[in-house]
Amino acid sequence: MSSCPISANANSAHIGKLILRVTVGVLMFFHGISKLGGVDGIKGMLFASDFPQFLAYGVYIGEVLAPILLVIGFKTRLAALVLVVNMVFIIILAHAPSMFALGQHGGLAQETIYFYLFTSIAVFFLGGGKYSVDRD
Repeated sequence: MSSCPISANANSAHIGKLILRVTVGVLMFFHGISKLGGVDGIKGMLFASDFPQFLAYGVYIGEVLAPILLVIGFKTRLAALVLVVNMVFIIILAHAPSMFALGQHGGLAQETIYFYLFTSIAVFFLGGGKYSVDRD
């Protein structure tokens, strides 16, 4: 029996953590960049849901700062937890009615939300790995 050379590599798990962190961080950061022009739309959603409007500025923490921390691997678990909270707010404010709706091609209409939520949860449990500033 031959074993897979990749599974024998002690660094493969750390490389996987790096890829996961960077992917989630970079993709979410692009969402944050779009909000640098203002958060009026988010304020409106918060107002409609009876949340304080100042919470709209939390998007800068959840979609700009936390993704940067994920990419570099600094306070990785905390940054991932911030993304989880951010995704919960997004679900409540914008996507709750359609969370289980199917799209035109049969997949979940909000599968991107699930991607960010569950990969952030995975990063929270996995930590940053060897190739991070924290090296956990």
